[in-house]
Amino acid sequence: MSGHTIAAAAVSSPDSASIDIPALVAREAPALLAYFARRVTPQEDAADLLGDTLVIVWRRQSSIPNDETHARMWLYGVARKVLSTHRRSAIRRNALAERLRLDLRGSGIDNAHNDSLASHVRSLIADLDEKDQEIMGLVYWEGFSLVEVATILSMRPSTVRSRHARARAELRRTLEDSGDIGSD
Repeated sequence: MSGHTIAAAAVSSPDSASIDIPALVAREAPALLAYFARRVTPQEDAADLLGDTLVIVWRRQSSIPNDETHARMWLYGVARKVLSTHRRSAIRRNALAERLRLDLRGSGIDNAHNDSLASHVRSLIADLDEKDQEIMGLVYWEGFSLVEVATILSMRPSTVRSRHARARAELRRTLEDSGDIGSD
């Protein structure tokens, strides 16, 4: 046998045949999307789950069976695991959100005046420049120092300090003008 014949025999050998992954994905992606859409709420999550599945397919392409039927079954096995992970994450998220709601209720934060003032302050912060909104949120809601905020936002500390001072002054002025806080 010549070198070309051996190479041709190796390519056509059933043991070395590989599946055309792009063709498999193109053929099965719509069905996998429908699989997810029938199982998740909101249905928009189906696209993310399909994306997660395809990432796994590309990472583990050497694990895909060479037979079309088995490759399709393998894809659905991956999809099932992705869906299972999604459901577990949703359960954890919902449990955490419920604990936080109970903690907030128990802390007295939900009284009418605080809700009204907090809502007003949030709307004023929403009117700030996007960077200033982020600075205020990271300082007051997340508890970071100005130096830490500078690191998080990849900004100079002096820039964060000046933006913070300017935004604070603007908020104070607006709250004083509206009578929500007294002027000192």
